Amino acid sequence: MTTQDFTPRLQLQQVVKAFPGCLANDRVDLRVMPGEIHALLGENGAGKSTLVKMIFGLLRPDAGTLSWEGETVRVESPARARQLGIGMVFQHFSLFEALTVKENIALGMGNPPPMKELERQILAVEERYGLPLDPNRAVHSLSVGEKQRIEIVRCLLQNPRLLIMDEPTSVLTPQEADKLFVTLRQLRSEGCSILYISHKLDEVRQLCDAATILRGGRNVGTCVPAEETAASMAALMVGETIEVVESGVAVERGAVRLALRQVSRPAASALAVALDEISLEVHSGEIVGIAGVAGNGQAELLEALSGEWLCAADKVSLDGQGVGHLGPHKRRQRGLCFVPEERLGHGSVPEMSLHDNALLSGYSRQPFLRRGFVRQGAVKDFAREVIDRFDVRCSGFGAAAGSLSGGNLQKFIVGREVHQTPEVLVIAQPTWGVDAGAAAIIHRSLQALAAQGTAVLVVSQDLDELMLISHRIGAICGGRLSPLYQRNDLTIEEVGLLMTGTALETAGVMYAADHSRGDAHVAS
Repeated sequence: MTTQDFTPRLQLQQVVKAFPGCLANDRVDLRVMPGEIHALLGENGAGKSTLVKMIFGLLRPDAGTLSWEGETVRVESPARARQLGIGMVFQHFSLFEALTVKENIALGMGNPPPMKELERQILAVEERYGLPLDPNRAVHSLSVGEKQRIEIVRCLLQNPRLLIMDEPTSVLTPQEADKLFVTLRQLRSEGCSILYISHKLDEVRQLCDAATILRGGRNVGTCVPAEETAASMAALMVGETIEVVESGVAVERGAVRLALRQVSRPAASALAVALDEISLEVHSGEIVGIAGVAGNGQAELLEALSGEWLCAADKVSLDGQGVGHLGPHKRRQRGLCFVPEERLGHGSVPEMSLHDNALLSGYSRQPFLRRGFVRQGAVKDFAREVIDRFDVRCSGFGAAAGSLSGGNLQKFIVGREVHQTPEVLVIAQPTWGVDAGAAAIIHRSLQALAAQGTAVLVVSQDLDELMLISHRIGAICGGRLSPLYQRNDLTIEEVGLLMTGTALETAGVMYAADHSRGDAHVAS
């Protein structure tokens, strides 16, 4: 081992960063060694994103020093960070929707090669690391998971010596995450350091060599994840033991509240996914989970449910009334609330306050309007109640949505919809990028909503989440929906088979499925 092996690749000492009304980082120390996968843990709003933005040159510290391979440096910009050998995969994608995959990758490189050569390099990285992408596909047509791959490929093309990853598996299936871990371990063996932010503590234990824990902007300690449990690390993050959410139990189902009847939709483009006769029923009082690998028709299904794509009236019904021809506003009036996959831009307007974002979603169902005028007090009370109930860390209901950490914005968007007590709630990726404590809050709120008689449909790539909260589970693959099975009758491996389009009957697992009701049970 050389002297260089004992020199930290990255070292932060007494770093401070403050914003108006908020001390985001308070004298934080951090050390990442060569060839080490180092986790950065903390609750939403603990200061993790602020810290890594300073490392990557997006923000400048107010005090403290940053050393790179033993030398004190100033990282004034992302270009300077990339020059040093620092790459970053963002939680919120920095992509231009109208451009292609390779054009976006070129824009993120200091000196990109000619497009033909860049395409060859992209394909080589994809093949080496198992990250399939079409370099010529427009970004706006990609799923969230595919957009994540662009960020990863763009970083790997620049051969980084430190790779910062902010919630990289939040939109990946377990199988995709396993492939990513192979990639990260390979990079570690080649001497690359990885600073890894994740709220999935089991994967941190599986992957990371060391961890630094932030709480309230301060470094409260380090640990070796393999020597900890997920519960003990969560307790370090929040300062107290987190109440465990219990799995959903079989329910006495009520009437059908949401139904799809053989919904088909042609592909919007040559690269999009067509929906193929999807039938589905969700009853009062139950949570139905839909699993699937990104890009298999989830976006199209969600648009059909929310009213962003219209069809014949009888193809989609709410409480027995056909609404397929109605848009999102009319469906909200009839009892459907909706949490989209993308929280910035789709779930909220980043530049607008939480107060105004609550108004945009809630005016259809809440008493926010009187004789054409907005009842500002009612909106403020509603936003304040959501912030308090869901522990949204922010400066108040006047804070811009885009100023919140990803997890806190997710809590607000979910809370905004749940607090309206809808008859039907359709929710995509409910705990994407949130910490263990916030995930527990969201899961308990969904369970409580179902207990009150709401029909809840959850579309998620997090199989652990679906197995925890769902009463029935199915999977979408290539635009086709599997039968729904009782959650207690399935293993997580069998859900993985459904995600690949494999029928459980042909996989040697005998089930009797009632396709007309979208239900199934184990054959005796």
